Amino acid sequence: MAFVKVYKTKAYYKRFQTRFRRRREGKTDYYARKRLITQDKSKYNTPKYRLVARVTCSRVIAQVIYATIQGDRIVAGADSYELKKYGLETGLTNYAACYATGLLCARRLLNKTGLDKLYTGAKKTDGEAYDVSNDHKGNERRPFKAVLDVGLTRTTTGNRVFGILKGACDGGLHVPHSTKRFPGFVKETGKGGKETYNAKAHRERIFGLHVEKYMKTLKDSDKEAYNKQFSKWDAAMKKGNVTSLEKLYTKVHEEIRKNPTAVAKKETKQAELKYLDKARTIVQTANGKKYKRDRRLTLAERKKRVEQKIAKAVA
Repeated sequence: MAFVKVYKTKAYYKRFQTRFRRRREGKTDYYARKRLITQDKSKYNTPKYRLVARVTCSRVIAQVIYATIQGDRIVAGADSYELKKYGLETGLTNYAACYATGLLCARRLLNKTGLDKLYTGAKKTDGEAYDVSNDHKGNERRPFKAVLDVGLTRTTTGNRVFGILKGACDGGLHVPHSTKRFPGFVKETGKGGKETYNAKAHRERIFGLHVEKYMKTLKDSDKEAYNKQFSKWDAAMKKGNVTSLEKLYTKVHEEIRKNPTAVAKKETKQAELKYLDKARTIVQTANGKKYKRDRRLTLAERKKRVEQKIAKAVA
């Protein structure tokens, strides 16, 4: 057999340092996190706020967070499930829902910090770049600043996390950014290619006009497929007394600005479990359903169980 050189010796494994748990699980990019939370030493007790944007399979989450030694602290947050309260009961993960969730998070935060009257945000939702820091003139308090935290999301042009960013900026937060990753931004191929930004294309995404266009196409071609896919959208528009998605989203944005405060959750008391045997393994719920719950055996019970198995095998 040929000689095989051993590179990973005992000394290598003795000095091997395991990575952080969330790095091993592929949940946190600590290289990026270090740069997002590191604050100047001269800025005593001045948190560095992050606008954390996350999009899952079923919902959109926007939170403003700052880091401490004990762990992260959430200042304010919004979930796309809360949009049901404002009239949007379906399509809770598309770009328009991301914008509305970012807007809700921003207005909720400013309402909490007392900046909602000073910084009302963009007057028109037209897709154009908006910087709230330009409204600082004449105000004693500066706008609330946060940096965008996208986690492990690929920051491709038109990604939904930038919908959360746009909604937060239009809501009155100061999040440093450019239009290079918004829908509608195009750069010509080649070195020194011309860059153009189409705000109308971005506005179409914010108001779900791309969804409405597909709805009309599908309705004309296949009525059955349309009813299967967009029946909830029709019900939402009918409930909101509107005839188009643009009017529906406009109404949602207005309702968010009127009342962005979160509804307190009601505390629910857990029903006491009823056991039907002495070993306390068969449980009956309040609905009358029964299920088996495994319980850790004592030492005496384990010995007895072994004796029973031996006796059964001998017999």
